[in-house]
Amino acid sequence: MSEQIRLSLPAQEDFRPVAHLVIGGLAARRDLTYDVLEDLQVAFDALLACREDDEEIVVTLSVDDGEVRASVGPFTREALARLDRGPGELPLRRVLETVCDAVDFDERDGGSYVDVRKAVAAG
Repeated sequence: MSEQIRLSLPAQEDFRPVAHLVIGGLAARRDLTYDVLEDLQVAFDALLACREDDEEIVVTLSVDDGEVRASVGPFTREALARLDRGPGELPLRRVLETVCDAVDFDERDGGSYVDVRKAVAAG
């Protein structure tokens, strides 16, 4: 059974815990492992850190066919450029590629979106 959750929230750091609650709720409902949950939260932290403004950011999550699919955006080109920079020697893009099975970029709805996929045990 496919289930999709769409969350719109301000891009400000104060609202990031809301995204964590939604991811945790989805993980609990779909019996995702702690490792999958932790990887997803790391990915979302990396993505959400690319934006710090008063505008809306949209997070879409679904679990289907043995994988979690997520989309986050919209991002400006400048915000996406932050993916190639990071604290110290570890670019945020490298973090995403480490904790997710696939990372793609898509132009839609007037902005850039980052789509990630993570394999999960079929339940």
